[in-house]
Amino acid sequence: MSDPAAAESRSFQVRGIRVEVVRKDIKNLHLGVYPPLGRVRVAVPLVISDEAVRLAVIDKLGWIKRQKARFVQQPRQSQREMVNGESHYFLGKRYRLRVHEVDAPARVAVRGLASLDLFVRPGATPAQREDTLLRWYRAQLKAQIPALLEKWQPILGVQASYWGVKKMKTKWGSCNHTAQRLWINLELAKKSTLCLEYIVVHELVHLLERNHTERFTLLMNKFLPNWRQCRATLNSGVLGHEVWQY
Repeated sequence: MSDPAAAESRSFQVRGIRVEVVRKDIKNLHLGVYPPLGRVRVAVPLVISDEAVRLAVIDKLGWIKRQKARFVQQPRQSQREMVNGESHYFLGKRYRLRVHEVDAPARVAVRGLASLDLFVRPGATPAQREDTLLRWYRAQLKAQIPALLEKWQPILGVQASYWGVKKMKTKWGSCNHTAQRLWINLELAKKSTLCLEYIVVHELVHLLERNHTERFTLLMNKFLPNWRQCRATLNSGVLGHEVWQY
């Protein structure tokens, strides 16, 4: 997701659908519908009037409704209770949680192909159990990212000044074009390595092109030709209970 600096954002209703409009210094209008709830976002050039935007949205209403319906039907997890037998995801695979109360520091370990062992102190609350798992997810994700940066930064001819991992409520990743800074959503620890690679490349390409312009799409097509399939895989997987979108 590009740096929102210098962009003007507002929203209005079009036949019962809330549309977020972001005005940027771009040449063409770009309409998107994003998971998990079908948020509608239109990036438009500064010179296009509100009425022209409204007409463009109306022209695409059929497509917008189909996309929103698809996201509503997408499977998602309920609030996790952090108990034995519960499903959790890591690197795109589903694991069954096995909770072990031990008099030792909290930790997480993958057992075989189907179990995720969570070791916690006796009496640990669900929130404490979840915190242990999230810290493990963070460490696993941060261990994967350097190799991807080492691979893709020379290919793209860019260099991020800083990158980090954090829980994000609105996007899979973000790029501050001016500061050359990348953030990766902690949720990606649950997704396949191909999905993570797609997001890393997506954000690095924003160092070459700030916005989602035609040039941005051409660059993605050039460097990662299968990016649309990666995006489809990412957006079709089981979602967490949190409400966020990309």
